[in-house]
Amino acid sequence: MFYRPGRDPHGLPHDPLKSCIAPRPIAWVTSLDAEGVVNLAPFSFFAMVSDAPPTLMISCNGRKPGLDEAKDTRRNVEAAGEFVVNMATYDQREAVSLSSAAYPAGISEAEALGLALAPGREIRTPRLEAAPVALECRLWRMVPLMNPDEAMILGEIVGVHIRDEALTEGHLDLARIKPLARLGYQEYAAVERVFAIPRPKKPQA
Repeated sequence: MFYRPGRDPHGLPHDPLKSCIAPRPIAWVTSLDAEGVVNLAPFSFFAMVSDAPPTLMISCNGRKPGLDEAKDTRRNVEAAGEFVVNMATYDQREAVSLSSAAYPAGISEAEALGLALAPGREIRTPRLEAAPVALECRLWRMVPLMNPDEAMILGEIVGVHIRDEALTEGHLDLARIKPLARLGYQEYAAVERVFAIPRPKKPQA
């Protein structure tokens, strides 16, 4: 099959495009509003884009359902200049899903879902205490996308929190943590199997 997104009907029960780029890690983002209320929201358009300095991106898509205003995370990050990316895991899957609901501004999803917070070290924004990994970020740039309601947030990672139980012999034990990933449709995946492939040697001339 072949179709042009946004121009042709794909002829399937649901658009398959997001399933074509999968799995996508989930950035479970905490941010602060002007009153100090902690917002929590998951984003699956998320990736690390540089390691010197360490930089990641998340993409905020669309507006709040039924409202003519940007999503809370985008507004908070733009105003405060900082945010935290918490690692979402299989054990937290229900809370991750529930935190994506359209809570009114000024309501803390973390508080509503009973998720404990811990203070940041390099920034004011707190992290999720139970998250095995939390990355404190300072906003580097907000990049408008082709859709004016969407923007890519680029943040420099300025602090890394790793819980002791997430480490095995000095390595982050991803099979034990089971990071959550987004697929297409209403589907998710969790990392349960990890294997290594040695880097190839330099070809002989």
